[in-house]
Amino acid sequence: QLQLVESGGGLVQPGGSLTLSCASSTDAINSYAIGWFRRAPGKEREGVSCISRRGSVTDYINSVQGRFTISRDSANNTVHLQMNSLKPEDTGLYYCAADRTTFGCTKSPITYTGWGQGTQVTISS
Repeated sequence: QLQLVESGGGLVQPGGSLTLSCASSTDAINSYAIGWFRRAPGKEREGVSCISRRGSVTDYINSVQGRFTISRDSANNTVHLQMNSLKPEDTGLYYCAADRTTFGCTKSPITYTGWGQGTQVTISS
């Protein structure tokens, strides 16, 4: 089963940037659509962004549109989430997961597997 590891989280001030990475030890990640999800304190998990297997399809939750960019680095078996103009409401535990069943990609977590442990993102002054 595909195993994913997230990294890149941290504490930054509002307006700052972070790049999260979702990595696999094998190139199997390139056969899956990948989604990024977050769980904010006291809130339900939500899908933030996703990218299709070949990277031709991406999708974002409205609140991050224009600020976040998801991309694939297939040579390094990694999917990145570039986050700019960060806001306090972006704070949360960010997870990535893999989906082999959806055409394109989806922000719904139902079809995703291989969940990592998450990386904490905290936006605070």
